[in-house]
This record gives sequence, C-alpha cells and structure tokens, in this order.
Amino acid sequence: MARVFDRLSPTTVRAKDLAPGRFADGGNLYLNVGIEGQRRWTFLYKDRATGRPREMGLGSAGKAGVSLAEARRKAAAARSLLSDGIDPLTDKRNRRAAVSEPFGTYADRFVKNVIEREAKNPKHIAQWKMTLEEYAKALRSKPLDQISTEDVLSVLRPIWDTKRETASRLRGRIARILDAAKVDKLRGGDNPAAWTGHLDKLLSKKRERAANHKAIPYPKLPAFMSDLRKRNSISARALEFTILCVARTGETIGARWMEVDLERKLWTVPAARMKAAKEHRVPLSDRAISILESLRTPSAQPNEFVFPGAHRGKPLSNMSTLELLRGMHKGVTVHGFRSAFSDWCGETTPYDAETREFCLAHVVGNKAEAAYRRGDSLEKRRAVLTDWTEYLGA
Repeated sequence: MARVFDRLSPTTVRAKDLAPGRFADGGNLYLNVGIEGQRRWTFLYKDRATGRPREMGLGSAGKAGVSLAEARRKAAAARSLLSDGIDPLTDKRNRRAAVSEPFGTYADRFVKNVIEREAKNPKHIAQWKMTLEEYAKALRSKPLDQISTEDVLSVLRPIWDTKRETASRLRGRIARILDAAKVDKLRGGDNPAAWTGHLDKLLSKKRERAANHKAIPYPKLPAFMSDLRKRNSISARALEFTILCVARTGETIGARWMEVDLERKLWTVPAARMKAAKEHRVPLSDRAISILESLRTPSAQPNEFVFPGAHRGKPLSNMSTLELLRGMHKGVTVHGFRSAFSDWCGETTPYDAETREFCLAHVVGNKAEAAYRRGDSLEKRRAVLTDWTEYLGA
C-alpha cells in the first residue's frame, strides 16, 4: 500500500531514510523507491475501457532526474488528457514513435557533428564509420527508443570472442551514441550498451588468446593465384593486389587514385590510413600496375577509390575479399598472406629481415624509420616484391 503524505516535498524526495515502497503526492502522482534506493516517478490511473490499473513512468527522481515540480507538471498534463478521454500512456507512446528516428541516421549525424570535429586524424573517423556500418548493421534501421540490451548483444556476441578489441570499441561507440540520443530526448531509460553493472554481467571478461592468422602455405600459393586470376570480379583484383603488395585489406580498399604514380610504379599510402600512423611507400610490380591500368577509366578522378564498391562514392567492402577467399579456400584469412610472404622471404630468399619488415610496414624506432626513407631501401623492397610476384606466377 502506498504511503500518503499531505504532499511530498523536495526534502522528502531526497531523504536518505525513505524505506522501499510507493509514496503518493496526490493527483495520481507517486514516488517509487526501490530496494537499492533508486527512485522514479509514476502516474497511476485506471484504463477507462477495462477498469484495469495502468502505470506511466515520468522519469527518474534521482539527483540528475526529474524534479518534484516537473513531475507534478507532467502528472497535471496526464490528468488533462484523461479528462479529454485520451489515454496518456497511449498518447506518450504515439508521440515517441512519431519523433524517434533510426539508429543509423542518428549515428551518422553524431559522427559528422561530433566525432569529425574532435578526431585528431581521418583514420579515427574512418574507424568509427566502419564499425558502425559493418558491425552494427542490425541496429541501423531500428528506432533509437526501441533499442534494447538484447539488440546490442546481437551485434556484439558474434565478434566478442574473435575480435575483442573491435567489439569493445563498438560497444563504447554505441553507448556514447545512445547517451547523446537520451540528451536529445530521443530515448529514455538506462543505456543498454552500458558496461559497468550491465553488459559486464552478460559478456565474458576473459580475453581469448590471440590466434595466428591462418594462411595458405607459400608453396601452394602459385596454384591459388592461378585460380584467383581466372575470376573477373573487382573483389578478385583487390585480393590479388593486396597479396602482391603484402598490404592490409584496409589499405587496399581505401586506396585512391591520387596515391598512385603509375609512371614511377609507386603507391604511397598516407599516414592516416596506416596502422603505424606513418606514410608507407609500396613499389609496384608489373602485375600490380597491370591491375591498376585495367581498373582506371579515362574519367577517373584523383579522389575516387581505386577499388570502388557497389554504392557510388563508397569503397569496396572489407568483407568482399574475405568472402571471396572463403569461397576459394576455407579456414584462411586475407591477413594470412602477409604471414606466407614472411615465411617465403625468410626461408627461400637472401633478403635480410629488415627489408622484409619494411615490406610489411613493420617500421619501429627512429633508426629503422630513417633507413626506410632512404632510396636504396625502396629499391631493395622493389626487388623483393618483384621476386614475390614472379614466384606467384605473374
């Protein structure tokens, strides 16, 4: 039974010694106190059609929540609706449905208005966009105010054990977007992507040991490459180019024509797109040049992607080459070709480890970086990648 005061006061609402229960303020307004001290406002009334009691939440009554005066205004508005024959809870749901927007639309606007202004480099912005577009696809069309804990888990669980760092960043980004949506009054309640006291109880905290990227042994690569060249899709050309340049997938699909110098046979990847945040020059073999020439059209603009995706102005999806590879050889990854190159280089060629690491863009330390910038190092790497291309049968 609700405990009735003549009227609640701000002091009563904030009192630390209030026992769990429901406290009436009059006019259908109640303060609910939970067993752990949490407090929220509710408006209680009877459904006119069925006579059954209905409860409408008016917000939390915590320190940063709805004040007593505001709660009374909300209760008065609900009573006014009742007097006009309108169910206040139904009216609230209809109004929320009318103003809510899809998560994807709001997320894109958040990235543009907030992340692009605070980010220190384009790579950080690209990572935000990629994770929200690739891994949060299931949330993009869902209204902001309808996203639940189960919805968030549905996009995190598939990658939680295999891509823990990516999944953790994705969770944080979703949580931040939903917090912003709450401030914009596009959703209410607790954040379903919150970690402490919420998802940390539902997702494993133990990190799996990092597994090596599964690779095709280098002796089998010439046959694989022969099969790959028979495929005419842009995904096949992107995968072949990635292998020939021992590049990372993201470096390839993000390549723009302004980065390529066909005359000098050189591809310069800007620092913003490199894992080590340092510019990386890639000597291009004749076969790599041939791939680029087959893709370049007379009207190609410097800012256009070398490997365009299905949507205008978008690059090829980072999953396209992986899906192609899975169809050709199950159980391996695109990144595994870098491991295969490293094995081939170390076991069958006279090239030193430093040159091999430079080809893989594993550049660390001032001394190594200085050597990397010297022209003779570039020519050494050109020789390595030329031999690699010839070994692969091109």
